[in-house]
Amino acid sequence: MPEFTRADENDIDELTEMRIAYIKADHGEITPEDEKKLGERLPLYFKNHLERDIFAFIAREDGKIVSTALLLITEKPSNIGFMNGLTGTILSVYTDPGYRRRGIAAELIRELTAFGREKGLDYVELQSTKDGYPLYLKSGFKEHCSGYVPMRLRL
Repeated sequence: MPEFTRADENDIDELTEMRIAYIKADHGEITPEDEKKLGERLPLYFKNHLERDIFAFIAREDGKIVSTALLLITEKPSNIGFMNGLTGTILSVYTDPGYRRRGIAAELIRELTAFGREKGLDYVELQSTKDGYPLYLKSGFKEHCSGYVPMRLRL
């Protein structure tokens, strides 16, 4: 069974590799130019944010990170839906294909949500793929519908 822990600055290169692997799995192949940009930008992001507002939960086996789950904590002005003003977004839940179906991601989600409770988060949310949906249901997540319509303006 792998060792479960949180990543630190010594893991940034592997976190970058895992994030790129996640993006490829989620979006399909990416251009070499985009992969190069990601390879340049992600280490800087992790250097500036890791263990501050982004927390990387990892599983390591034989010295190698085999699974990741990121928790982005956001502080907002309190609202009736988040009185503490702290919410979490789960990102990049990814397990190397050779290590899947062993409960590794489920354990990372358990650790991540326990950490969120300790930090006083009002809730954690995520956007699930079809493959991940059963895992999140078993972990206690429920579909969330609101009267708001998600919208985006690409800049």
